[in-house]
Amino acid sequence: MKKLVIIRHGESEWNRKNLFTGWTDVELSEKGKEEAVEAGKALLKNGFDFDICFTSYLKRAINTQQIILKEMDREWLPVIKAYQLNERHYGALQGLNKADTAAKYGNAQVKIWRRSFDVRPPELAEDSPYNARKSEQYRGIPSGDIPMCESLADTIKRTVPYFEKNIKPLIMENKRVFISAHGNSLRSLIKYFEHISDNDIVNVEIPTGQPIVYEFDDNFEVADRYDLIR
Repeated sequence: MKKLVIIRHGESEWNRKNLFTGWTDVELSEKGKEEAVEAGKALLKNGFDFDICFTSYLKRAINTQQIILKEMDREWLPVIKAYQLNERHYGALQGLNKADTAAKYGNAQVKIWRRSFDVRPPELAEDSPYNARKSEQYRGIPSGDIPMCESLADTIKRTVPYFEKNIKPLIMENKRVFISAHGNSLRSLIKYFEHISDNDIVNVEIPTGQPIVYEFDDNFEVADRYDLIR
């Protein structure tokens, strides 16, 4: 059986502060670091090992994975970073408090921005300090490939093709793959794995710092999925 382990990064400082984060590069909170340590211990205790790892360009996912690999004594494993695994881009909402935004625009509007499948939030301004097009992180990527806002549908258009081209073939070769990413980039992959409808995927929640194990058959159909308890 072919296995894949995915994990949403541990709690970040902006998760803790209840801020929209998206492509903003923020640190893990102390709780998030602890979640990563416990995830690493759980993976080690349950006999998991990996051949190759993937993560995003965002430090909260990168650092979560590195903490886990340290706990497993696997810091030497190859890690490939791909911006295609970044979180959904929340546009002009990035940096705003979620509760304050709901008070200003109404809960219904914020729910649409957060949870609808194909509605984008307001676009980020070019002069915003959160504009990734001006960040050294993305200096090798064409500006047009860097979004200024995204819906979940937009996020899927970058995560799934990247997975199909770069990660799925490794899994089919029985490589043991570990992905550390984000709530919406992982929801995109879960939708793809489990053939979840556009309407139902918006209700899927992924907890921080919780390893999720997938087992696939030879046709890349899900044979089993389970959470590994920290």
